[in-house]
Amino acid sequence: MGKGKSDLALPLSELEGYGGRLRSIKTRLDHTKRLFESYRDDIAHGSVNNALDDFESNWEDGREDITQQLDALAEMSDAVVHEFRKLDVDLAKQAREGVRTEEKKGGGT
Repeated sequence: MGKGKSDLALPLSELEGYGGRLRSIKTRLDHTKRLFESYRDDIAHGSVNNALDDFESNWEDGREDITQQLDALAEMSDAVVHEFRKLDVDLAKQAREGVRTEEKKGGGT
């Protein structure tokens, strides 16, 4: 074995918010049409508005796949955090019970 830390470490505090950030990206992606429309009156030239409409139409074609993938990643992220937290609690409980068992065997130090 190589030299180095052999313990598994996962930055759960960073991963906890990951699912929410992915959902936020999805929400913002869903609002591009509304954003473009909010600038319609500010943009004087019709060709710019037409280009934005074309972009939005083409963007809509792939957006569903992207949003489905974002949803799946967010759910996986949430599941990983949940399972690691559960594992952490279970291992801590087993460690405490193991210490108590050893104390009973050794006469309770």
